[in-house]
Amino acid sequence: MKLKELAHSRTGDKGNISNVSLIVYHSEDYERLRQAVTAERVKDHFKDIVKGEVIRYELPKIGAMNFVMQEALGGGVTRSLSLDRHGKSLSSYLLEMEISLES
Repeated sequence: MKLKELAHSRTGDKGNISNVSLIVYHSEDYERLRQAVTAERVKDHFKDIVKGEVIRYELPKIGAMNFVMQEALGGGVTRSLSLDRHGKSLSSYLLEMEISLES
């Protein structure tokens, strides 16, 4: 199953750092997503884009996780030659991640 079936996402940027949130539609899915979507899995999913560390911050009271990805934007808005210099499409890419949920 793809993440987009259980959650939505938003993206922000600061310099060469991308910040991608993952917010569940239903609170009962949070714990299973927390177990399935680790910083390591996200780093692997973005392996061709993110050159630095990926850190996950958990926000269980609002059913969300925030992934801070270092060296993710080709040097940042003023330096990148990418068509998506702000990295806004990274949230859509995260939602395409395939996950397996154990009951």
